[in-house]
Amino acid sequence: MVSVNDLTMEFSARPIFSDVSFVINKNDKIGLAGKNGAGKSTMLKIIAGIQQPTSGSVAKPSEVTIGYLPQQMKLADDTSIINEARKAFAHIDDHKARLDQLNNELATRTDYESDSYARLIEDIELLNDRLSMEGADNMEAEVEKTLIGLGFSREDFDRPTSEFSGGWRMRVELAKILLQKPDLLLLDEPTNHLDIESIQWLEQFLQQKAKAVMLVSHDRAFLDNVTRRTIEISCGKAYDYKVSYTPYTELRRERVEQQMRAYENQQKQIADIKAFIERFRYQATKAIQVQSRIKQLEKIVPIEVDETDNSRLRLKFPPAPRSGDFPLILEDVGKAYGDHQVFDHAEFRIRRGEKVAFVGKNGEGKSTLVKCIMGEIDHSGTLKLGHNVKIGYFAQNQAQLLDENLTVFETIDNVATGDIRLKIRDILGAFMFGGEASDKKVKVLSGGEKTRLAMIKLLLEPVNFLILDEPTNHLDLKTKDILKDAIRDFDGTVIVVSHDRDFLDGLVEKVYEFGGGKVRENLGGIYDFLRSKNLESLRDLELTKSPTGGGTTSNANVKPAETPQPETASKEVRKLSYAEQKAREKMVKKAEKKVKDAEAEIARLEEQQKELEDKIASGISDQETLDAYAKACKDLENGMSLWELATMELEEISGEA
Repeated sequence: MVSVNDLTMEFSARPIFSDVSFVINKNDKIGLAGKNGAGKSTMLKIIAGIQQPTSGSVAKPSEVTIGYLPQQMKLADDTSIINEARKAFAHIDDHKARLDQLNNELATRTDYESDSYARLIEDIELLNDRLSMEGADNMEAEVEKTLIGLGFSREDFDRPTSEFSGGWRMRVELAKILLQKPDLLLLDEPTNHLDIESIQWLEQFLQQKAKAVMLVSHDRAFLDNVTRRTIEISCGKAYDYKVSYTPYTELRRERVEQQMRAYENQQKQIADIKAFIERFRYQATKAIQVQSRIKQLEKIVPIEVDETDNSRLRLKFPPAPRSGDFPLILEDVGKAYGDHQVFDHAEFRIRRGEKVAFVGKNGEGKSTLVKCIMGEIDHSGTLKLGHNVKIGYFAQNQAQLLDENLTVFETIDNVATGDIRLKIRDILGAFMFGGEASDKKVKVLSGGEKTRLAMIKLLLEPVNFLILDEPTNHLDLKTKDILKDAIRDFDGTVIVVSHDRDFLDGLVEKVYEFGGGKVRENLGGIYDFLRSKNLESLRDLELTKSPTGGGTTSNANVKPAETPQPETASKEVRKLSYAEQKAREKMVKKAEKKVKDAEAEIARLEEQQKELEDKIASGISDQETLDAYAKACKDLENGMSLWELATMELEEISGEA
């Protein structure tokens, strides 16, 4: 589908990669791997046609469409969330305008027998077919479903984009690209601004609905769940593996071991040749052999070994000063901005040495509670820090607090103490500041590099309570493993605010979920939490369907969201006025009818699709039949989307009722 041919890219006469070739096939799901600076983002830009290579080419058929999501982009703030997302269908609006124009022309024509009239009819039919194939009638449902999947609520749809942070506006851009359904999706770090639920939704979308995908990500779980092929850019070359990320790492290790053995054999060969030359250089009887060895040496092509694997480097926090038994105690803590209650009645205690995670959708209060703990904002209730608590805080804007006039080395040298000072160069190398990079001024670093430098600085401070707010957004997989090991070995207390499941797995033993204005405690690791959450969702669904079932989940030391018992719920319903009850019943019936109508339409379309499949299987495969089959498949997909949306609406209304 897309062919990359002998690509070479150079910056300031320094080659990034050379003579790279590979093919992206229809429905490929590819992860692009390699260390920072290897050229992954550059490769995506070249394939997207945004950047030109030094040499080589990218070939694709003219009808193949490409959607590209960069790490950073300038976003317009001149419209609402939903209107911005609708821009994905601008071409459909153009088709509709053209169709209106042709229909108006048709109404004024009387030359029914002319060739131009026949062409006009043909153009109208072609546009109608195209609009039907592209799902014009289902446009609104697709927009709503995609925005909800990426974490927006219906109340957000009409809010201007200017009210949202850069991360949320990036979600709108991602929604637009997904809605366009390109033949090839190029995604550069798509999970950086998503919470766990939105990442899971994106995974399912890419698995089930996307066509070909090539992505760069530092989220190992996301790569494993989405990709089935890994292309690594290393030492200027491309290595193609027909496996997802985790199996690739094992195959890569084997390849590097083979390279190392070949390199060592070559070095021994070179040493032997040089020894022979030195030994017999001045002996006339050996002159011919010496000249032969010199020519042999000149012809040897040095074997390159991929960048040194520094994942074994272990970083250790300085010993944590002993704190009290409970470094953090919350009693009936809440935070509101005006009429908006972010969370309320939060009650829990964190013991010394515990490592816990704060998770939940963006905007539910995770970072807000962290700011309360840090004393940056006020709150209701009682929040106590324990005896001798020394907090090390990594905020999302931590990079902005660095002294820009210092070098990278000076920044770390100023905070390092004891034996750790002897390992500063190794530490900087582990965080991709090796060699000349350690002498760069902070002010010339990129945002991601500053974030990594701030993380190193935090690693060296003598604290006993770490609070890390999204610490992994700009770290590659190898560096994340180094950081994870350091936190795991840290003998103090840790709170991690993160959406990175792989990073949290095996690191935290307790998860605090933020949502619906509450903070709920969940014992166990991140995957225990995700499994229990799915079970709770099913239980909630059963309660909605069957008012006779019951039971609430109690979490120790935390006030859970109150789930009314069936009897209590029925009493609340009886307190409603007759008019309110009738209005709610009407809304539920209307939503149920939408679901039934959608199910009936799906059944009809499935039958139509089966008839066409039987027709094609019997040997009837003319263009009209194939076009009808393609249209039936598209209509069925649109019908499924309408059913999903109708089901979501019914669940919402039933929950409110």
